[in-house]
Order: sequence, then structure tokens, then C-alpha cells
Amino acid sequence: MTQGPILLVSGAGLASWIWDDVRKELDRPTVVAERPQHEGATLRQYAEAALASAPWERFAVVAHSSGGAVAAEMMAVAPERVSALLAVSAVVPKAGGSFVSSMPFPQRAVLGVAMRLAGTRPPDSAIRRGVAGRVDEKTADRIVADFTAESLNLYRDKPRNTGFPAHRGYLTTKQDAELPVGLQHRFAANLGTAWNESLETGHLPMLEAPEALARQIERFLTT
Repeated sequence: MTQGPILLVSGAGLASWIWDDVRKELDRPTVVAERPQHEGATLRQYAEAALASAPWERFAVVAHSSGGAVAAEMMAVAPERVSALLAVSAVVPKAGGSFVSSMPFPQRAVLGVAMRLAGTRPPDSAIRRGVAGRVDEKTADRIVADFTAESLNLYRDKPRNTGFPAHRGYLTTKQDAELPVGLQHRFAANLGTAWNESLETGHLPMLEAPEALARQIERFLTT
């Protein structure tokens, strides 16, 4: 079974170019979801911007990191358009939860305070150590330079989704310093996946192992 074209939903702050090598490996149409262009955007507006990016009536979603929360809200806005959902080291809140509330204590308390005081763009050193911790220096420099702050509502709003597409899966990144494996397993359980695979990468498999990620995406979509 094939699930058609793919909408790629990036994690917070990350530029669309991170998907370039994966898109070259995929033998099907792909688009990277746009973000809303105003500072106080709600999670619903993130979902609407992502949906508006897709030129197809129906498509599969591959959601990375905080893109999992956006994908969940997309299912509340237009569930009929999403044929399949693959979460890649993604935060998938349980019903009634948000990105922040999905984090373990005390991380969720620290995260909430830090974002209120300093905004949603981490210090350059934190980006290099966490999200970009396993990419080469040149790529890390580019990630830091292009990293953008997100609306606080992306992290605080609760997805209204009450269900996911029947075809759904979770891809765990086993060397992930940003989102530990145990936490990823919790998010896979929230998603209720029957398809579960892993890669030996950090938080950015699309940059660390694009060919392997593309193969896993194709396996998922043709299973």
C-alpha cells in the first residue's frame, strides 16, 4: 500500500533546508510545511499553515520533534486530508496535554520558566549541544544561524485531536540527547503505533543519515 505525497513538518526553529537530502532520496512528491508568520500564532494556526502548504487533497505527514504537536492539531482541523502519520523523534502529547506538559518534571517547570523569561530561541551553545549535537561543525553553524524563535503557543497550546489515522508509526532516534529514548517511547504509546522502528542517530536523522531516514519513510508508507 502506498500513501501518496508527503508533507514534512519540522521541529521548532529549524529551517526547511534540513530536509533537502531526504527529499532527494524519496521517490514521491514532498513539501516542507510553512510556519505562521506572526509572533503570537496559536497551535491551530501552525496546523492551518502546515495544511495550506500541501497542494494535494490527501497526503502523508512526517512530523519531527515539536512537529508532532502540530500534526496532532492538524488531525483536529482536517483529518480527512491526512492518510498516514509518521512521527520522527517527535513530541506527541497525550489527550489534554501540551508540548510543555509532556516533558518530565522538573524539565517541564524549568522549560516553562525559561521560555517566559528568555523566549523560545535557546542560546547558541544549547542548540549546538542539544539539537545539533551530532552533526558536523559547518552544519551546526548553519543550524544556529538559521534557527528562529517560535510562538510560545506552539509549546503551551493543547492539541484538540481525538484520533490519528489508522496508518501511523514512530521512528525512534537512539542516540538522541534532545529527546531521550524513554520519552520517545512514551510519545509512541500516546500515538498508539503498531509500526515502530529506530535509527542510530541523534535528534536530526535527516542530516545525520538522510538515506537511512528516507528508506524508513518509504518502508512505513509502503507497509
